[in-house]
Amino acid sequence: MKQTTWVIRLEDTADNTAIEDLQAEAFGPGRFARTAFRIRENVPHRPDLSFVGMVGPHIAGSIRLSPILIGDTEALLLGPLTVSPDFKNRGLGKALMRTAMNAAAMAGDKVVLLVGDAPYYGPFGFQQVPLGHISLPGPVDPARLLVALMNGAEMPEGAVRGGL
Repeated sequence: MKQTTWVIRLEDTADNTAIEDLQAEAFGPGRFARTAFRIRENVPHRPDLSFVGMVGPHIAGSIRLSPILIGDTEALLLGPLTVSPDFKNRGLGKALMRTAMNAAAMAGDKVVLLVGDAPYYGPFGFQQVPLGHISLPGPVDPARLLVALMNGAEMPEGAVRGGL
């Protein structure tokens, strides 16, 4: 039977170990070498924009948004979006995405950047970054560099760095 109802709540500091275990399972030890992980290094994620998806008392997925700068523009870096392999393809990732993006828009945030698959993230308002507009401090496939513009934002330009 497929799980169709999730309890999504704000992440709590007590969730850190379970979230780290999910990320290790989903992305393996090589995750720390990825550009997006390196940008988030030593940058605390926003607690008001980080959520977990629960199945009973267990964390089945999580999503985090971290503050970044794109040039001089304040923005957020989405990720990682992580779902336990036991609960993949059941709608939890999409539910976490909707929750996080709605919370960011309601908080007045304007730009969310991520590295991911356009067909998956497109329905949440993400589009491919025009070539040359945004640069990251490491290798990224330009077709996977996506941005969502909210609350009347214009396309930012410049280099990405973590923190504000």
